[in-house]
Amino acid sequence: MDAQVRTCSVARTLEFVGAKWTLLVVRELLLGIHRFDAIVSRTGAPRDILTTRLRTLEAEGFVTRVQYMDRPPRFEYHLTDLGRALGPIIVMMREFGDRHLADESGPPLKFQHTCGAEYHAVVACRACGQVVRRGEVMPIDAPAAAE
Repeated sequence: MDAQVRTCSVARTLEFVGAKWTLLVVRELLLGIHRFDAIVSRTGAPRDILTTRLRTLEAEGFVTRVQYMDRPPRFEYHLTDLGRALGPIIVMMREFGDRHLADESGPPLKFQHTCGAEYHAVVACRACGQVVRRGEVMPIDAPAAAE
């Protein structure tokens, strides 16, 4: 018996942001890098692929282009509110990589919170504020697993 493909927000999100270069572009924009050549050099993306990704991000409303030079025309790329909403995804991916995949020299980039402490992202319940631990979250009304 074939299992039914699960439709979910994870799959829908991955259809858009699942490409490596898309997430790396968002990372750079979140870090304040806005110009095409700087994004190319910091991501290592081929120029043609980066051009395509930026056009897609703009068409989908995640990025806006802002002209900063007339001759020749040059543009910067800035995240919209929708694009900035991808920030927690990037932060959690960085946290995972820093914790589980960094080499012996440690994470390549560290962040400081405004309280002065080194920043580490956590997932917390919006209602009660408690940090969520493994096994504490269950789906509501999910179909039973077929065996």
